[in-house]
Amino acid sequence: MSAPNGNAPGWPGVDPKWTSSAKNAVGTAIGDGARVWFTVSHGILNEVYYPEVDTACLRDACLLVTAADGFFSEEKRHCDHTVEWIAPGVPAFRLVNSCREGRYVIEKRVCTSPDFDVVLQHVRFTPRVGTLHDYKLTLLISPHLGNHGAGNSGWVGHHRGHPVLFARRESLVMAMVCSVGFSPSTVTFVGADDAWHDVREHGRITRLYNRAENGNIAMAAELDVREVAGEFTMAIGFGADPETAAMHARASMFDPFATTERRYMASWAGWQAPLLALDELSSDTEPHLYRASMAVMKSHMSMNIDGGAIASLSVPWGTSKGDGDLGGYHLVWPRDMVETAGGLLAAGAHTELKAMLRFLAVTQEPDGHWPQNMWLNGTPFWTGVQMDEAAFPLVLVDHARREKAIDVDEVEQFWHMVERAAVYVALNGPATEQDRWEENAGYAPFTLAVEIAGLLCAADLAELAGQHAFATYLRDTADDWNANVEQWTYTTNTELSRHLGVAGYYVRIGSALPADRDAPTDALIPVKNRAADLPPLRASELISTDALALVRFGLRDANDPRMVDTVKVIDHVLRTETTTGPTWRRYNEDGYGEHADGSAFDGTGIGRGWPLLAGERAHYEIAAGRPEEAIRLASVMRAQANLGAMLPEQVWDAPDIPSRELYNGKAAGSAMPLVWAHSEYVKLLRSLREGSVYDCPPQARARYGMQPNAPRVSVWRFNFQVGALRHGCTLRLDLQAPARVRWSVDHWATLTDTESHEIARGVHVVELPTDAVAEGVMVRFTFYWPDADRWEGRDFDVVVAPAA
Repeated sequence: MSAPNGNAPGWPGVDPKWTSSAKNAVGTAIGDGARVWFTVSHGILNEVYYPEVDTACLRDACLLVTAADGFFSEEKRHCDHTVEWIAPGVPAFRLVNSCREGRYVIEKRVCTSPDFDVVLQHVRFTPRVGTLHDYKLTLLISPHLGNHGAGNSGWVGHHRGHPVLFARRESLVMAMVCSVGFSPSTVTFVGADDAWHDVREHGRITRLYNRAENGNIAMAAELDVREVAGEFTMAIGFGADPETAAMHARASMFDPFATTERRYMASWAGWQAPLLALDELSSDTEPHLYRASMAVMKSHMSMNIDGGAIASLSVPWGTSKGDGDLGGYHLVWPRDMVETAGGLLAAGAHTELKAMLRFLAVTQEPDGHWPQNMWLNGTPFWTGVQMDEAAFPLVLVDHARREKAIDVDEVEQFWHMVERAAVYVALNGPATEQDRWEENAGYAPFTLAVEIAGLLCAADLAELAGQHAFATYLRDTADDWNANVEQWTYTTNTELSRHLGVAGYYVRIGSALPADRDAPTDALIPVKNRAADLPPLRASELISTDALALVRFGLRDANDPRMVDTVKVIDHVLRTETTTGPTWRRYNEDGYGEHADGSAFDGTGIGRGWPLLAGERAHYEIAAGRPEEAIRLASVMRAQANLGAMLPEQVWDAPDIPSRELYNGKAAGSAMPLVWAHSEYVKLLRSLREGSVYDCPPQARARYGMQPNAPRVSVWRFNFQVGALRHGCTLRLDLQAPARVRWSVDHWATLTDTESHEIARGVHVVELPTDAVAEGVMVRFTFYWPDADRWEGRDFDVVVAPAA
């Protein structure tokens, strides 16, 4: 045994990994003092977040149980686990871990302090074989402060004479205290000589080290529970320094755990009480998925940066992921956040909805878009641009207005955000650099639907702001794009359509060619996360559920023959039956998921079914007049939640692989919970209550879904250079600076000069009266830029297409 005051050997430890994404519980306190979020998986506390919901500080905290006869048991690996919500919609939990050898039961109650930066566990250890004196309990904690398992330092210390286990990384400190004494205790580097291996080999802690610096560390302490009948409370506190962290941890234990738990629960019950009673639409047994979903959405919101919300308190395939893999889900995604806001709005949570709108307003980039994803302080993480993320807030603001969640004055406050976003969408759409799955560029039905609906919503908001010309401009843009949806994304007479006996279908993405963006194309498109040796697929071969968005956002009627045929294709290619009901994959050849043998996604894999897509399909069924099928699909979503009412990102849609905890129809190894899925479920309940698709923008439904629409203009931009002008339309040139346009319809035999005018900030428009020009005529034009006192120096041509 090493000296009690020694530094641990084995620096820096093995490469750190995160833990299981299969969360059974997530929670946080409601209140000004709440800056800690917790998750539970496999019966134990694992990732804990502080001081923000995007900053993980703990990998897990687990009990090891040993006995003199050589018995060794780790509760997360060697027990059967149950989890119960202590009350519906209140994220405080009772965990029961039953030893598979029948020797003990561990019961826990978990919540956070409403007053201090602390997560609390009240624990009862009950032997089923022998007595308390026959067992040793060792607490094992793995700090991962500041989203890093590397670079942590830990030490065995005291605070005013009370034993404390400390960990630190930069300005973050964690302190663990217990209502019973703990001795001996140790800090080690994770590896062959760590505390887990020591206890596994010797039944107790034998290698005592007071400190481990700057590595992947584990802290352990034996808990003396014999004199307290096996019942005790543990507190893990946080702060910017050891004194503060220890004070928080110790202060949180002055009140009995039951008192703290009651206060925690009362705040949550008070938050849930005024929400709409959508529970009546659900046949859930406890816990109610509706109330659980509301708690999940609220628990993923920042309590410090008002309105910020992340995508998931989990790391997909976390046991195989290290420090560099954390960012994707512990970030704000504007799309996921707007989807979450829509779920909150559907339930009547207007305070949170308004906070989210304010967050969007202050994180918008100067040009009008939002980062693809970002930390809660607004710092961009990934640098891609997704057009649906720029358009979604337009839909949300208008929906909030129509629901009277924001009043006239608040609509006016958000107008600057709306105007900039609408300008960005109009000047940069309709093709996207990446679709909603952060992958391919081109014309994506989902993105098109959100953009077009967003422009119409923004047009109504522009009217309220007194900008009538801008409103007309936005509606004209939406009409032009809507008229091209089939040209860009609908295909006919393919091998698949002939096989299924349908006329055609909407593809996942239509290729956008810069030279002639309105030309139909069946270009080769690479599919992300597929094995490198597989060739790209043609656009006509890529099928996605995203086409349902054309109905969801009002662009097409659910019973349009093109939609009906597309649904047949979607079901043929993407639908899989599981033990919990049907599930749909995102698109064919999706590589985001486990491999066939169940091994973790490692950059390639096989995409699995998504419960949220069952919700999207249910909304389509509502639009098609089949509410009974939508009700059935709502029950499928409930069945695909786990025992803790957490909805996963994906479900396993292949035969069971018990060794990898993969069971048909239940959670796969990706994110769980996925907040977006919970929001979709809540919106589905509201849609069932309304008897119509709750979040369908009525402007789009009235303008396109219920009647034919003839666009007035065809749009041309430098970054959207159409080669053909729709017969009978005005050619509108969208520019970002003042210009004089010189144009001709007879190869410069005669010419006309037309001045631009500013339609909105940064948008200068020239409308050429080409509506009477005969088909086949070439419209030729060029530009003089007065601010720079120069001509463009080249001509541009657009041909008037034959009449439809």
